[in-house]
Amino acid sequence: MNVLKKIKGPNDIKKLEPEEVILLSNEIREFLINKLSKTGGHIASNLGVVELTIALHLICDFPKDKIIWDVGHQSYTHKILTGRADGFDNLRQFGGMSGFPKRSESDCDVFDTGHSTTSISAALGMAWAREMRGEDYKVIAVIGDGSMTGGMSFEALNNASEFKKNLIIVLNDNEMSISKNVGGLSENLSKMRTSDNYIGLKEDVMHSLEKIPVYGDRIIHQIQKTKSGIKSLVIQGMMYEEMGIMYLGPIDGHDINAMVKVLGEASHVQGPVIVHVRTKKGKGFIPAERHPSRFHGAGPFDVEKGLPLKGSKATYTDVFSTVMRKMGDRDRDVVAITAAMADGVGLKRFSNMFPDRFFDVGIAEQHAVTFAAGLATQGFKPIFAVYSSFLQRAYDQLLHDVCMQKLHVVFAVDRAGLVGADGMTHHGAFDVSYLSEMPNMVVMAPKNKWELSDMVKFALKYDGPIAIRYPRGEAFSKYKEFRAPVELGKCEEIFEGKDVMLFALGSMFKNAIEVGKLMKEDDRQPTIVNARFAKPLDEEYLIGSMNKYKCIVTLEDNIYTGGMGERVKSILFDNGYKGEIINISLPDEFVEHGSVDKLQESLHMDPKSIYDKIKEATV
Repeated sequence: MNVLKKIKGPNDIKKLEPEEVILLSNEIREFLINKLSKTGGHIASNLGVVELTIALHLICDFPKDKIIWDVGHQSYTHKILTGRADGFDNLRQFGGMSGFPKRSESDCDVFDTGHSTTSISAALGMAWAREMRGEDYKVIAVIGDGSMTGGMSFEALNNASEFKKNLIIVLNDNEMSISKNVGGLSENLSKMRTSDNYIGLKEDVMHSLEKIPVYGDRIIHQIQKTKSGIKSLVIQGMMYEEMGIMYLGPIDGHDINAMVKVLGEASHVQGPVIVHVRTKKGKGFIPAERHPSRFHGAGPFDVEKGLPLKGSKATYTDVFSTVMRKMGDRDRDVVAITAAMADGVGLKRFSNMFPDRFFDVGIAEQHAVTFAAGLATQGFKPIFAVYSSFLQRAYDQLLHDVCMQKLHVVFAVDRAGLVGADGMTHHGAFDVSYLSEMPNMVVMAPKNKWELSDMVKFALKYDGPIAIRYPRGEAFSKYKEFRAPVELGKCEEIFEGKDVMLFALGSMFKNAIEVGKLMKEDDRQPTIVNARFAKPLDEEYLIGSMNKYKCIVTLEDNIYTGGMGERVKSILFDNGYKGEIINISLPDEFVEHGSVDKLQESLHMDPKSIYDKIKEATV
C-alpha cells in the first residue's frame, strides 16, 4: 500500500506520477476487499468504479467541484481519495463512517443519498445555483444504468435539456442495478455496448466519405440532414441527443487515461453532456464478478473462498420466498412484482417457476404500484414485494390508485423497522404511519416466521388493499404453538398475567417476550399480546380488558407519530383509561446506522430499557 499511503486528503492524487496512479487502483481494490471482508458492505458496486472515481478526482478540485453519487453505495473510493481511509475499520458500524455519502461527514460529500434516481435532479439544482451566483465549478452526477430506469431520472433529463451551461452526467453502465437490469433502456444500452465507439465511428465514417470524389460530400450532407442521422443509426434510437443533451461514449470505465480525456472534453461543453462509461461490477474480485448480486450488500466474508463467515439462518425474506412459491403453484391468479429487487425481496424462485406471472418493472416503485392496481382490476392477485423505505416513494399511487378504488393489491413490505448498517436512508421507520392513515388499507405484522406464512395466505384471500410488514434478518422461529387463525383486526393474547399488558407489533413481540422474562424474575407476570394488526386495531379487546391493568405498554419499530402506539393511546384515553401508558417506538427523527441491537439499546427500545421504564412507572 505504498501509493495509497500518500493519499491523506482531497486532491493528493494529483501529486502522483502516472505510473503511481495505475498502482493506486490496484491498491484501492486490495484495500477494499481486505476491509470489507471484516465489516461487510457494498462490495461489487465499489470494486466496479475504482478507475472511474480516480479519473473524476484527477479532473476535479475538491471540495470546490461537486460530485453527486446516485444511490451512493459506490462512493467508497471517493471516501478513500478524500482522506477517509482510516474510517473503514468502523464502516457502517454504530458511531462509525457511513456507507453512503454524508454532508455531515465531509465537505467533499455534497448531497446525502441512499435511494436511486436523485442525482441528476440534485446536480441540475447545483448547476443552476452556480450560474445564478456567477461561480465557477464542475457539477457531475454519477448514475448507474439501473437507476436510469426510474422515472425521476427522465424528469430531470427533460428539465436539463433546457440548461445551456455545463453539466456532466456520467452514465455508469454495468448492466446491473441490484438484480439484472430489465426494460427498453437496458436493451438500448446493450445494443450500444455491441456497437463501436460512437464518436470514433462517426469520425472514421466521415473521413472515409470525404475521400470519395464528387459524391463524398453529397453523402455526408445527406446523412447529416437525415432525421435519424448517423448517431441514431449507431446508438440504436437513444434519445439523449434528440433531447439536446450531448452524448459521449461508450468509454472503457477501467481505462483511466481514456476517461480523463473524455471527461476533460465534457467539462468544456456548454450544456448538459452524458458520458457513457462501461464498467464491470465486482472487478478484481472473482467471486463478486461472478455473483454481483450476492456481493451487493454483503456481510463479512472469507476472502479466499468468497463465502460468508457465518452460516446464515432462514430470514423473513426466505420465508416469504417459500410461501410465494407455494401460493404461485396453488393459484394461477397470483402474480408477483418487484422494482429491480428480485433477489433482495425473495422473488427469484417465483420468477424461475412462474416467469409468465413475474414482473420486474425496474427501479420504478410508483409505476409498480399502479401497474399492480391495473392487474387487480382484471381479477389478478398482485403481490408487490418492496423494501419499506422504497415503498414510501409511491405514496400517491398507494393512496390514489389502490386505496381509493379499494383494489386487492398485496404489499409485502420487507426491511420494516430498523435495518442496521445501511442507516437512515433504509430504515423502515415510517410505513405503519403512512399506510395506516390511508382509508381502506389493512396493515399487518407477524410475530414469527409461521405467522408470516399465515398472513400471506390471509392477504391473498382478503378483498382490498393489504400490507404485511416484516423486518430484515433472521426470522423468529419460537412460539409456533401459538398459531390461532388470522382474523381481520383481531389481536392474539399469548400469555395472561396481571397489572401490566405488553401490546407488541411484529418484530417487537420478541422484545416483549424478553421483557416478560425479566419481570418474571421479580415475580410479576405481564399479559403479552401479539397485536397482529396495526390497522384495524383490535379496539374491542383493548377497551374490554384495559381496566385490568395499571400499565399498558405498546411496542413497535415505527415512529411514534401516526404509529400504532399513538392510536392505542387515543383509544384508551377516549374510553376513560386511568392507568399508565408507555409507548415504545422509534423516535420522530432520522436514526443513524449500526447493528439493530446497538441501535435499540441507544434508543431505549431493548428489553432491559423497556423493563426499567415499566418498573419506574409501576413502583
